[in-house]
Amino acid sequence: MTSRTGRHFLQIPGPTNVPDQVLRAMAAPTIDHRGPEFAELTHRLLPALKPVFGTTGPVVIYPSSGTGAWEAALVNTLSPGNRVLCFETGHFAALWRDMALRLGLEVDFVPGDWRHGARPETLADRLAADPAHRIKAVCVVHNETSTGVTSRVAELRAAMDAADHPALLLVDTISSLGSIDYRHDEWGVDVTVAGSQKGLMLPPGLGFNAVSDKALDAARTARLPKAYLDWGPIIEANERGHFPYTPATNLLYGLDEALRMLADEGLPAVFARHARHAAATRAAVRGWGLEVLCADEREHSAALTAVLLPEGHDADAVRKVILERFDMSLGTGLGRLAGRVFRIGHLGHFNDLTLAGTLAGVQMGLELAGVPVDPAGTLAALERLRSA
Repeated sequence: MTSRTGRHFLQIPGPTNVPDQVLRAMAAPTIDHRGPEFAELTHRLLPALKPVFGTTGPVVIYPSSGTGAWEAALVNTLSPGNRVLCFETGHFAALWRDMALRLGLEVDFVPGDWRHGARPETLADRLAADPAHRIKAVCVVHNETSTGVTSRVAELRAAMDAADHPALLLVDTISSLGSIDYRHDEWGVDVTVAGSQKGLMLPPGLGFNAVSDKALDAARTARLPKAYLDWGPIIEANERGHFPYTPATNLLYGLDEALRMLADEGLPAVFARHARHAAATRAAVRGWGLEVLCADEREHSAALTAVLLPEGHDADAVRKVILERFDMSLGTGLGRLAGRVFRIGHLGHFNDLTLAGTLAGVQMGLELAGVPVDPAGTLAALERLRSA
């Protein structure tokens, strides 16, 4: 094994770096999850979570990955044979579609080029063509982790309202929550799906559903099989400060600290910080003479940047050089983007100097891998950081 000094640069778009204070919080002794001390923790956590989602409604916490939270959103609101409308914005949108099919739902999958978000105009057309209201839910990935493209959820909701269509709006915020401005209530989202390992600055292991009143109404008649993922028993137990199963106690300790950190910084400042780091990263990519995968200026992700390499260059070979030479991990290209892009994560517990070091390592790795780049790229990013 190669000996390393210093700290590994984990610059994939999740799991992200876990702050030391969150790690210390998680190291506390486990307590009785049916005792009064744990009930106090739950009653503190759940209200503190709501502003991060932009909701005053219930937020359900699962000991799961984001995939479990995806499934919970579907099985709590839908019945076998229901039709759902999904947008192909990238690899994870396609996986959510696959899950819906496996659960016995009919899926209308809107094809995409993986460089744009879900288009409100297309949604309006699809809903207009559904006068019988066979579509029961619209599934959208807010921030597609595989592409660095952010869909405009508020505009999608406006298209649904203009069509006067009753479908539920289900939104995946796994790589945007706590990093990109998001407003569950204001935007009329019915179920927001999230995970712990990205903007919430925790290890993997917690999944979340923020739930609207309309979604709770749908849950009363939903007939997809569920037991562990059923919202009802969880929300009922949460009112007493408990869970209907053994919760991930020490991850909840970490969540308590992470929420405190986000509140101390202030969510507007958190979102502004992420937007500034994303703009600096795009300045570097364009300064190098390379292409940002996202093709719409309105849809650039503040959580990650996917970099498209020129023909004849292998993105995975670049990542290998960077890992071996500089001990830094970058995100790989997924699905149809394998070997064509690498992804720079700039979300979570992150600051200007971390970004500067990340971009310096990327530039050196590109040069060592034989990708022709202008060395002024990193300087362009530094200028963005200095002037912000």
